[in-house]
Amino acid sequence: MATDTHTCTNTADNYSCHASPVALIDHVAIKHNIARLRQLLTYGQSNHTPRIWAVAKADAYGHTLELAYPGLCSADGLAVLTLDDVRHCRALGWTGPILAMSPQISRAELKDPVLYPLHLIIDHAEQLAHLAALNPRFAPHVWLRFRASLNHAGFNQTDYRKAYAFLQTALREGRLAGLGHLQHYASAEIAEQLRKERQAFQALIGGMPGSVCSENSAALLSDHAAAAATDWVRSGIAVYGISPLHGMSGHDLGLRPAMVLQAPVYGIQVLGAGEFLGYNSRFQATRQTRVGLVRCGYAHGYPRGLAEGCEVMVYGRKATIIGRVSMDTLTIDLSDLPDVSCNAMVTLWGTHELPIETVARQADTIPAQLCTALTARVPRLAMP
Repeated sequence: MATDTHTCTNTADNYSCHASPVALIDHVAIKHNIARLRQLLTYGQSNHTPRIWAVAKADAYGHTLELAYPGLCSADGLAVLTLDDVRHCRALGWTGPILAMSPQISRAELKDPVLYPLHLIIDHAEQLAHLAALNPRFAPHVWLRFRASLNHAGFNQTDYRKAYAFLQTALREGRLAGLGHLQHYASAEIAEQLRKERQAFQALIGGMPGSVCSENSAALLSDHAAAAATDWVRSGIAVYGISPLHGMSGHDLGLRPAMVLQAPVYGIQVLGAGEFLGYNSRFQATRQTRVGLVRCGYAHGYPRGLAEGCEVMVYGRKATIIGRVSMDTLTIDLSDLPDVSCNAMVTLWGTHELPIETVARQADTIPAQLCTALTARVPRLAMP
């Protein structure tokens, strides 16, 4: 039977017991990561360096645009999803290029001067008529998207050539500020598949002038020489210090994590040998076990389906999650950490010792899903 129980009391500390988990956002790390990507793109290059779109869709991959913005500003342009997102960036003070990656456009909206300098991804025929009717005073730079192997949005080979010819006319008439070629790779982390996708795209656009934007984080990090031969590089996950490459962490690639997820210990339980813990009695103690109750669960966005043995960090030391992650609580084995008590902050991911890539692998998902799945119950705060 349990021999000891402790309950926390609230303190004046910002991360006091009974508080929610908190995601600490480090904009300095984002700035470092963009500089690292730029370093890779300039390695061995003498007269050409592509510009970098820092992809900030999904509220900066869950980091929040406001907190990430000071770091994102070191990129050459910001890439978001919609025209409303473009306005959000302008409200924060960004005056440089913004790429709207999936805009619902109309002639009226495109006449809003706040949006410019504006870049648009064009991926279906209905968008073309709006562009052809634009007044030259409001001329966006257009990126024509090839559907490629991903087969999401975009034009197939035949329609791509037709759309390009149509947009070339609009460009000559001054209704566009520029016209470029864009695609999204389906398998940028797989070298042979990436090579085939690159070759297919280059064959398609051969003989059609225009700047090229095809490389994402995985393509850049796995083959930065090829990425450096393009004009614009789109980087999302790497900007936030996370590796898109299998078996590698951001640290391995010279990146720094921009998010540290922490949660407080709000109670201590001591189980006797043979006692069970959590829903469905998933864990049974084989010895007297000191259990920390941590204020974080799947309602906060922490993954429920973790593999056995997933670890957290407390006071710079590792502790193992035991039992099943519940809605508001996860439980950790503190038997070998007797100095850890209520109010201690537990790191759930985002350090060199506990990278988010490790947690994602143990949850059979990807790091981007972990970042973007954090709910509104998790305050995002600037890293102190």
